[in-house]
Amino acid sequence: QLRLVESGGGLVQPGGSLRLSCAASGFTLNTYAIGWFRQAPGKEREGVSCVSNGGVNTNHADSVKGRFAIFRDNAKNTAYLQMNSLKPEDTAVYYCAARRRYGSRCNWAEDEYDYWGQGSQVTVSS
Repeated sequence: QLRLVESGGGLVQPGGSLRLSCAASGFTLNTYAIGWFRQAPGKEREGVSCVSNGGVNTNHADSVKGRFAIFRDNAKNTAYLQMNSLKPEDTAVYYCAARRRYGSRCNWAEDEYDYWGQGSQVTVSS
């Protein structure tokens, strides 16, 4: 069964850190572009961070630049979103997604992504 399984969400105080994991099952994740998205209550889902198929290029939304990082562990067939200096406005359900189509750069066009994780709740609150 081809799927992505997320883990690592939770409650954290402002200024804290969390790392989300996105483990692939049934396919090799390192040949895919990876996108992380989030959806806050009452808002549309938005792109947060992504990495291209080759892992060379990354992109981050302005709201998270300098605070979030995206990377892979190919041996574990897993991608990660490292979130530092978290703010209450980062509170959302976070989704990882994998795109099979090759591109030198990544984007957040949701219809281009083939597989999606189940979502992880991240709550930033004191």
